[in-house]
Amino acid sequence: MLAFLLILVFPAAGWDGTGHKIISYIAWQQMSPAAREKAIKILLSAPEDSDLSVFYPQDSRSTAAKQLELFMIAAYWADIVRDRKFENRYKYHNGNWHYSDTFWTTENGLTKIIENPNEDGGKAVEKLFDFEKVLKNGDAKDSEKAIALAWILHLGGDIHQPLHTSARVTELEPKGDQGGNLFLLTPKDTPREKQENLHSFWDRIIGINIPRRNDAPDAVYLPPIAQKIMKKHPRSKMQSRLELGKFEKWQQASFKIATTEVFPQSLIRFQSAPAAYKKRAFKISEEQIALAGYRLGAMLDEIFK
Repeated sequence: MLAFLLILVFPAAGWDGTGHKIISYIAWQQMSPAAREKAIKILLSAPEDSDLSVFYPQDSRSTAAKQLELFMIAAYWADIVRDRKFENRYKYHNGNWHYSDTFWTTENGLTKIIENPNEDGGKAVEKLFDFEKVLKNGDAKDSEKAIALAWILHLGGDIHQPLHTSARVTELEPKGDQGGNLFLLTPKDTPREKQENLHSFWDRIIGINIPRRNDAPDAVYLPPIAQKIMKKHPRSKMQSRLELGKFEKWQQASFKIATTEVFPQSLIRFQSAPAAYKKRAFKISEEQIALAGYRLGAMLDEIFK
């Protein structure tokens, strides 16, 4: 029952809106003008009940600015449709598409992968392959491609968050820790609405380290962060790691981070993460966000060129 309640409180949402939009911003920078135009044409053809195309701004800003904003929001759309109050678009929600977990445990200090765990490990990798096929299918309607594109932008980001590839099995979590959702960083007696878990800590890592000032809009807040990340992790140094279309390898690399970096001995259940851990997590997340953006941008540029 406890695990069930925690699932309700702490869904596996992937990077928060800030993380997903930064990844999408970086992807946009990798795409040619023609590829950008094709992507926007597709997104504006989304089914009406998806509410995806309504995020295209109707204001006096430049077309380029409005197109970028739509592209960034599209990367977060798969989380927006989680809201049950909007029944029409809620039908596009699929909770177990957001992760591809490998179940594992530790024995004698070594990582041991658990084969055939009899638990749902998620379908992110599987769905990335499916949606890539839709985008490449010349007979598919743009309305179908719009949903596929939004999901690719989202899931491609999700599997670069290490805890979206990991289900750690312990004595306390014999069925897996649900990507760190069951690992609390707050004291046992903390009210549920004030609890923080390891998964949400990694999701919100950018905002934690670079808080939004004075209610700055995304157009002001996000680009400087993305540009700083790209400067710190230029594509030229990541080119050999892109592995376009090899989504299972993206997942495996992220999973390795989960097993080697996310659960050091310094991280103690029911206690706030140490300062050194927070610093390391931010550094890893910046690199993962850059890599996700470069991979998605290069892939979409190739598909839409």
